[in-house]
Amino acid sequence: MSAPSGTSPHTHAVIGAGPTGLAAARNLAKRGLPWTGYELAPGVGGLWDISGPRSTVYDSAHLISSRTTTEFTEFPMAPGVADYPSHRELLRYFNDFADHFGLRDGFRFGTLVTAVVPEGEDWLVTSTGPDGTSRTERHASVLVANGTLSEPAVPDLPGSFDGELFHTSAYKRAEVFAGKRVLIIGAGNSGCDIAVDAVHHAASVDISVRRGYYFVPKYLFGRPSDTLNQGKPLPARIKQAIDTRVLKLFTGDPVRFGFPKPDYKIYESHPVVNSLVLHHVGHGDIRVRPDIGRLDGDGVVFADGERAGYDVVVLATGYHLHYPFLDPALIDWAGPGTGTAPDLYLNIFPSSAPGLFVLGMIEASGIGWQGRYEQAELVAGYLAARADRPERARAFEEQVRGPRPDLSGGYHYLGLERMSYYVNKDAYRGAVRAATESLEAPQ
Repeated sequence: MSAPSGTSPHTHAVIGAGPTGLAAARNLAKRGLPWTGYELAPGVGGLWDISGPRSTVYDSAHLISSRTTTEFTEFPMAPGVADYPSHRELLRYFNDFADHFGLRDGFRFGTLVTAVVPEGEDWLVTSTGPDGTSRTERHASVLVANGTLSEPAVPDLPGSFDGELFHTSAYKRAEVFAGKRVLIIGAGNSGCDIAVDAVHHAASVDISVRRGYYFVPKYLFGRPSDTLNQGKPLPARIKQAIDTRVLKLFTGDPVRFGFPKPDYKIYESHPVVNSLVLHHVGHGDIRVRPDIGRLDGDGVVFADGERAGYDVVVLATGYHLHYPFLDPALIDWAGPGTGTAPDLYLNIFPSSAPGLFVLGMIEASGIGWQGRYEQAELVAGYLAARADRPERARAFEEQVRGPRPDLSGGYHYLGLERMSYYVNKDAYRGAVRAATESLEAPQ
């Protein structure tokens, strides 16, 4: 590692220029806190820039939450933007956000962060720039906002396959399926989107599932479904009972389409916001298959013993959390693929690494980018308090070292890797706002 150079130790580092990184930079700037941003891609937008080196979006990708529940409150999307914008519209939105708040010049684009290590009360960030030169710089703190959907979770499947086999992260356009027999393994949101894409090009489309799912249509009663019940949140059991009945009225019972019956209640795992897959299953365009047993040359043998031939197998098997520049011990984490998430207070603050913050490590139905913005608002408030209200900052640090608050909202989430950092949006945003207010309350 070369000697630290250049940047003032009072500057705060922001890693990532996607929506969460932009929120981090915006909130630091609002507080008058100097910052330097690092971004691997040539511009802002994160995964929503389909041409970016770590982007995992595909040509047909749209938001699965609606515009009004997803956008930044202080910067609404332009009038006329669709309820569920495409990745192209979202990239324009993030570019507009960066330009409106003057954030673009604060980022070093084409720059890969390779190491983040503590030194005394400061942090050393090592990065490689567009010219291949490595440099190490000193910062007062580091805000990690590199996203949660860039590192593919690729299962170790028994057997071998003679055709094309790839993860959804490598999928871009449906023409790859033209005239082919396609199997998609996994029925999460990306898997179902891609299955619907494939229907219009492939010779046949099957989807292999291990468990049952709840399928939520994007519209209910003529409105985006996530804009309903936006008042005082209902208790978990009541909301689960009501929404289960409403879904059956609108989408029917997925079991009759061949999907397994869910062995959990709605919202205990992330729902699939896609009713088109049921439409195509009902029309015979997509066939539901059980979990696979093994790959078998030019086909697949399923768990029930049946075999079918395929030309393409797509792994819709999700993503691992990915912080390759951090020692996992800094964030109390066993490492990627462990089925756990870093143990962070409010999914942000490590217990024993002051000055290091992880932003965006949350999944929740309807939390939107505003939920990430409020994370950044809290971190910026804490950093300001360290200078202006040190007693408030110290009191908050005691909370960080203490018990973790219950962020479940009364839901019992499945023990899946992705669900290990899942929260209830109302419980979570309430806790984050309360923490911010505790740092800012009048003395």
